[in-house]
This record gives sequence, structure tokens and C-alpha cells, in this order.
Amino acid sequence: MRTDNREMQYMMPAGQATKSIVTGLLVGGAIGAVTMWLLAPQSGEETRSQIRDKAAELRDRTTETVKDTVSQARSRIQDLGGTVAEKANDLKERGKHIVSHQLDNVAQGAENGKKKVNEY
Repeated sequence: MRTDNREMQYMMPAGQATKSIVTGLLVGGAIGAVTMWLLAPQSGEETRSQIRDKAAELRDRTTETVKDTVSQARSRIQDLGGTVAEKANDLKERGKHIVSHQLDNVAQGAENGKKKVNEY
């Protein structure tokens, strides 16, 4: 099989290819080691301490949020209770007014009926 000169220029001898692979592995390993060393996580005790601190902070924020929500709910319930009582009183007064007006109409009708009966 005949190989073109251009193809020969791009082919590496076996020893040189192995050398490039080993060099790449060493450089990549060194970069990985430095990166790991720079970005290494903190010790377990420091991590547990951070977790405890964040958990306490979350607990405190949650407690405050719950207290605020309960306070707002109580306030709204009191406002609603006052509003319901006011509306109930308004309806009661309107009902009394309507009943009084209707009784007046019935009394007037009864009186008119008596007059008609007496006329006959």
C-alpha cells in the first residue's frame, strides 16, 4: 500500500505518540492535583459547624416567620370579627326597620279594611 508524502507528514512515529500521551497525562494530572488542592473542601468539623450554624439560622428565621404569620392571622381574625359583628348589627337594625314598616302597612291595611266594612 502506497502512502502519500502529505500523509507521512501528519503521521507520528510510535515512540513520539507515546511520549505525547504520557506528557499529556502528566500535565493533566498536575493541573488536576493543583485544582483539587486549591478547591479542597474544608475539614469535617468545619463543615459540621457550618451546618449547625445554618440550621440554627434557618430555625430562627422560620420561628420569626411563623410568629409574624400567626400575628397577622390573629389581627385579620379580629378585624373580621369586628366586621361581622358590625354587619350583624346593621342587618338586625334593617330587619327591625323592615318589620316595623311592614307592621305599619298591615295596621294601615286593617284600618282601611274596617272603614270599608263600616261603610257597607
